[in-house]
Amino acid sequence: METGGYGNVAIIGDGGMGSVLSILLCEKGIVTRMWGYDAEQLAQIKGRRENWKFLPGYRLPESLVFESRDDRALAQAQLIVSAVPCQYMRRVWHRLAKHVPVGVPIVSVAKGIENDTLLRPTQIISDVLGERTALAALSGPTIADELARRLPATACVAAQDEALARKVQYTFTCPWLRVYTNTDLTGVELAGAMKNVIAIAAGIIDGVGAGDNAKAALLARGLAEITRLGLAMGARESTFAGLTGLGDLVTTCISPKGRNRSFGERIGGGQTMEQALQATESVVEGVSTCQSVAALAARHGVEMPITRAVYEVLFKGKPVHTAIEDLMSRRLKPECEVNVL
Repeated sequence: METGGYGNVAIIGDGGMGSVLSILLCEKGIVTRMWGYDAEQLAQIKGRRENWKFLPGYRLPESLVFESRDDRALAQAQLIVSAVPCQYMRRVWHRLAKHVPVGVPIVSVAKGIENDTLLRPTQIISDVLGERTALAALSGPTIADELARRLPATACVAAQDEALARKVQYTFTCPWLRVYTNTDLTGVELAGAMKNVIAIAAGIIDGVGAGDNAKAALLARGLAEITRLGLAMGARESTFAGLTGLGDLVTTCISPKGRNRSFGERIGGGQTMEQALQATESVVEGVSTCQSVAALAARHGVEMPITRAVYEVLFKGKPVHTAIEDLMSRRLKPECEVNVL
């Protein structure tokens, strides 16, 4: 194990990212325990030593401990990983709250913004638990299947406490995952959430066959509107040009394994939102996040035409081709005009 890291980690959530991080930690000799909301499903994963639903084809280490009992899942942890999808986090942490040891830090790997409250993942945890623990976020271009194949990847851990960020950095860095640190927790979480909305738009472009020129423009202008909202909410501009901004955006918009891009492709191909959602086992975070980002843009007075177009296609029944035509016919302007797209 890297010097300065944590030696005992509890992972809350038995999805793809929770599973691949379990593999990574166990291979480093770190004591790792995985907790799942559904005890029956967790027992099946334990019996098969494979997360056949969210990370099929990869054997989970024999040293990985599976724990469905709330009181024992967190008891000995030095670090807790929250690997629960954003819209389910509040329910899970309310259930586990009384078992969280005071002072044990929590690092979130979720990417989303809670509907109604418009809170980021670490803000949800803080809202439930109060000030009893330090919080961090681990984010970046980290598709679980590629991590499981040990392909080279990078990520970024953000925390206001730089010492915490460094300890998490050492904990997760391995020969095939290089972790950087950042103190812009707001920017890292916003970037990770908002890129999923742009990825849905990228998938729609693939679905209608709009071409590579259109996708390149979408990524560039999508990053511009993501950055604009981030700055309005107190994030640093440099964060959006880094791993958790541009890096994660590119990966999510081009990978055939990206859930949000694949969902958008089905929408572009003519499926309804319900049909497109049913086609995947995993949570498509960009759908609920789109609603939250649209609300945040309105709250902060930030123009986000791509996000608005995705929102209107998904929730207002706007035809895809009409949405594209509307984007292309917007008022002409300089590329770098302040606060507009």
